[in-house]
Amino acid sequence: MASEGGHGPQTSSDYISHHLQNLQVCKSDSGEWVWNQCAGNPMAINVDSMFWSVLLGLIFVIAFRNVAKKTTTAKVGKFQAFVEIIVEFVNNSVKDTFHGTSRLIAPLGLTIFVWVFLMNLMDLVPVDWIPELSKLMGIEYMKVVPSTDVNITFGMSIAVFFLIIFYTIKNKGVGGFIGELTLHPIAPPTKGLGLLAAPFIIAFNFILESVALLAKPVSLSLRLFGNMFAGELIFILIALLGLWQLPLHFGWAVFHVLIVTLQAFIFMMLTIVYLSLASETH
Repeated sequence: MASEGGHGPQTSSDYISHHLQNLQVCKSDSGEWVWNQCAGNPMAINVDSMFWSVLLGLIFVIAFRNVAKKTTTAKVGKFQAFVEIIVEFVNNSVKDTFHGTSRLIAPLGLTIFVWVFLMNLMDLVPVDWIPELSKLMGIEYMKVVPSTDVNITFGMSIAVFFLIIFYTIKNKGVGGFIGELTLHPIAPPTKGLGLLAAPFIIAFNFILESVALLAKPVSLSLRLFGNMFAGELIFILIALLGLWQLPLHFGWAVFHVLIVTLQAFIFMMLTIVYLSLASETH
């Protein structure tokens, strides 16, 4: 899977570009699958992002499932206590924020928070360790932070977007969903000469509400991507300083732990808020 002409980075620009390049596979014009020759191809697959996101998802599922199967009150281990704290924290957040009734929201909130946190946490791995190890295995490129790939963040936010539509139609019906897009924020006149303006008001409402609806997944994904990409880039820039990088790496890593956790929390909370608004029937 090594790319052709894969030589070690020689300049600062080459070094940064190399660390920001995904391991990609796509179909060429001749119909053959090629590696790392996918510039401008919208159908390219970022293999490293897919691999690390799936791997971290499996780690989350297996770890939490094992705790759930072995839960005991006789002798509570440290990891079990840690998991219980996370579950209680997410459960309380859902209770305080979600104003509907659904058995999906709490598990969804837990999955989003832990999964996004684990993906963000990969940003604290020294930037050269895994890419250099991959090079020894013949893999030229390897990005290890899935949340710095806009395709991953958009994929998660699109799933949330479809859930918003599903819960809106489930709780308010198709008519209620259409009504939210056409009858708000300006109520169209229902009698008199004002009826002549009603189609224009409905069209205006539809444009305004459609933009607001589409802005939810876009902002959700770009917020996570932007913060994590900026954090990764700073780590890469610090790595260019040689030995001077050690104190700076430590200081930025300590601060970045807050960003890693906060971004996972924000993604979870906004998802819960959006689904709560979709479930409210007043």
